[in-house]
Amino acid sequence: MLADTRVALPSPRRSALAGHRLFTVLLALAAALRVVTMLGYRPATLYWYDSFTYLDMAVHPAPSGSFHPIGYSLLLRALLPFHSVELVVAVQHVMGLATGLILYAVLRRGSVPGRVAAVATVPLLFDASFLRLETGILSDTQFILLVVAGLAVLMWSPRLSVRAATGAGLLFAAAALTRTIALPLLLLVVLVLAVRRVGWRPVGALALAGALPLAAYAGWYAQHHGRFAISGADGVALWARTMTFADCARIQPPPGIARLCPNSTEVDAASEYVWAPAASLNLLPGDRFAHNDLARAFAVRAILAQPLDYLANVARDTAIAFSWTPIPPTRTGRRPPSASARADGSCPTSR
Repeated sequence: MLADTRVALPSPRRSALAGHRLFTVLLALAAALRVVTMLGYRPATLYWYDSFTYLDMAVHPAPSGSFHPIGYSLLLRALLPFHSVELVVAVQHVMGLATGLILYAVLRRGSVPGRVAAVATVPLLFDASFLRLETGILSDTQFILLVVAGLAVLMWSPRLSVRAATGAGLLFAAAALTRTIALPLLLLVVLVLAVRRVGWRPVGALALAGALPLAAYAGWYAQHHGRFAISGADGVALWARTMTFADCARIQPPPGIARLCPNSTEVDAASEYVWAPAASLNLLPGDRFAHNDLARAFAVRAILAQPLDYLANVARDTAIAFSWTPIPPTRTGRRPPSASARADGSCPTSR
């Protein structure tokens, strides 16, 4: 009598998940945690003045003359027909999960063991700081996803193709149109690729794909504000940074610029000088952003006169990102939430 020696083959789904069980469990737990977070922080958190500016730009799409480019507001614009900030939060939670998935995929692509790669995603999937950002009407979650996706495209294959470089350039451009801090990141990526000699075609494709959307937006900005730029607040932001160390006795600015010297006003973070009513910038006539060029001129003089003080301040605030104990929002320059969104989850259209 012959014995039946047939062996049951594993199903394709089971074999596909076999090497990713730990990450699958972590991803499921992270998704459940985000559901609980949505139930506990309904419907969303609004921050003055960031959230209201984003919402206003979503309803009235035009380049803002202040800090924020339009990238995040375009996402809000796409979700506007649903009139629900809860949906915005849900989409941002999905973005958070997608960022963790991308990180895991890149690590596995680089031959990192499954358990090690899964553990590496834990801070991103479970840290309360990321959950807090995802529940707010803020651009941070979208920005993080775009930057991680751009780096993932560059790292996916040992040899960078023109198509991949183009995709990465578009992702970094989208990140820069979400938060302007990605502008130097785009330049840094181009420089690193040039130093690594990946070829002029991929480098050129990435630079072109990154520059064209930014140039188009800058042209649109010029139509509204008369200046070819991405933001109208770079000088104001840099001026606020110098208020923590500027010494006009050492800077010796000319009379026109000296009006922006520090006065007796003290706040708990450099960025708060932008909003402090008694700060020297806000004592000038007109809107604070109308003095952007003057503020930039003062800031450049202050940095040139006190370069070590400037670098020390930048280093200290950069270290905040690596602090083990979370820093309250008022210590990082973002105003605390002034109000929750409407109880029915509807999206306010303007302020």
